[in-house]
Amino acid sequence: MEKLQNSKGVVQFALYNKDGSIPDEDYKNYYRLEKAKIVNGKSEITFKNLPKGKYAVNILHDENNNSKIDKGLLLPKEGIGFSNYQTIGLRNRPNFSKASFELNADKTVEVKIIYM
Repeated sequence: MEKLQNSKGVVQFALYNKDGSIPDEDYKNYYRLEKAKIVNGKSEITFKNLPKGKYAVNILHDENNNSKIDKGLLLPKEGIGFSNYQTIGLRNRPNFSKASFELNADKTVEVKIIYM
């Protein structure tokens, strides 16, 4: 993941493996959750020992490191992203079936961070 708007805070990576598990604004439905530092405007994490199956990734540029999505009136104030998504909006809301991918072997998944 690259192109963070700043290097404040951390990046939170949530991995999901169940249909209907996203959106997950309160981070209660994830399979695994990791945080990573930001180095040179980007961040990455490796999830190890995953069984084969369907997964989706949600990332949050958690600028104030409080482990939740901070919102303005309606939209997130921090950057978020999902696997297979280039944009997020009212007509393109995140869901597991669109964000998911098959994992059968080691795989690199790049996720675009979106600032509203």
